[in-house]
Amino acid sequence: MDVPAAKQPNALEAVFNRFFGWLVGLGLMPANYYVLEVTGRKSGRIYSTPVDLLRHNGHTYLVSPRGQTQWVRNARASGTVTLRQGRTAERYALQELGDEEKPEILKAYLDTYRRQVQRFFPVAAGSPIEAFRPQAARYPAFEIRVQG
Repeated sequence: MDVPAAKQPNALEAVFNRFFGWLVGLGLMPANYYVLEVTGRKSGRIYSTPVDLLRHNGHTYLVSPRGQTQWVRNARASGTVTLRQGRTAERYALQELGDEEKPEILKAYLDTYRRQVQRFFPVAAGSPIEAFRPQAARYPAFEIRVQG
């Protein structure tokens, strides 16, 4: 299956993401929002972006609703990310989910964050898990684990 490129933010979304990331970085947003920091695979620079974490069945997941973004490529290359919220920052190891594991996670993610991410999914929030199977390859998803 050919996986489409990431949906890039428009200029307004880019400005909003920077402002929102700044608020998250100050610890002024709800507990599920974090600033993800990842090392660039080519530049070695630290890049950051705001993300929602999904807590589901005792595990924590990171999903890219925009698809194959730069943070996803960088996270795959490094295998780790730092999640920052206010003054707290923790480093995590990533385990990328296979396409067969994603439908349940994608459904839970969309159902939880429908207001923020519905526009990135061709499947409506509340749809059955089976509706997410054909979409699984389009959306990278990782289980995050505290790095020991």
